[in-house]
Amino acid sequence: MRAVLLLFVLLIALPGRAVPARAVGQAVDAAIVLVTDVSLSITGPEYALEKQGYASAIQSPAVVSAIRHGAIGAIALSYVEFAGPDQIATVISWRIIRGQSSAHRFAAALLAAPRSAEGRTAVGSGIAAATQDLAEIGLVATRRIIDVCGDGNSNAGVLLSEARAEALKAGITINGLAIVHANPPPWLAPHVAPPGGIVEYYRENVIGGPGSFVVQVNTDHDFTAAMIHKLILEIASRPAHP
Repeated sequence: MRAVLLLFVLLIALPGRAVPARAVGQAVDAAIVLVTDVSLSITGPEYALEKQGYASAIQSPAVVSAIRHGAIGAIALSYVEFAGPDQIATVISWRIIRGQSSAHRFAAALLAAPRSAEGRTAVGSGIAAATQDLAEIGLVATRRIIDVCGDGNSNAGVLLSEARAEALKAGITINGLAIVHANPPPWLAPHVAPPGGIVEYYRENVIGGPGSFVVQVNTDHDFTAAMIHKLILEIASRPAHP
């Protein structure tokens, strides 16, 4: 028993070590589910842009510094991909990030994972899966956040309004990163450019909870910079600028 307790203490003491959240049952400043659209409207190059953007942002000095300067100095991350209602995958389950080395390991695992699906766009099903992940996380999180990244409206699966309401009822904040297509083809326009635009759609239908916000990124702009900005706002719990 003493040996087991010693091992537990050493695991917590090691800086930057990424371990499954359930293995330690400790406290973190934020538990964030990265919920990412992999539907048919996300092309191969756009998917690569998303993945590289996440990986670069998570291990960027600015994000790592924000993590280290939190009250606890740790966050928990998981990564979920969604397409159709039967194409929801938790690609990376909960990992605790404390510093550069654990951030690097999460990023490496993310880049190594293949695309899980292509299909319709079940945003509500993705949020429902993330809500369940947060319910089963097994640690104390000061803030619980679902971070939805996508380029189109919900057209399949769990009703988005119901999934959103359940998440908000559980005290979860939902933020969004809306990918804007500058010149979508006519067949894709109703999906990626709904009335008012995709950013307004996310604002009205996806995000919610205290301090929730949408960050816009264009398909030809720097996804990494947008993700860094978004993660710092979430980790530091700072209000977003309009």
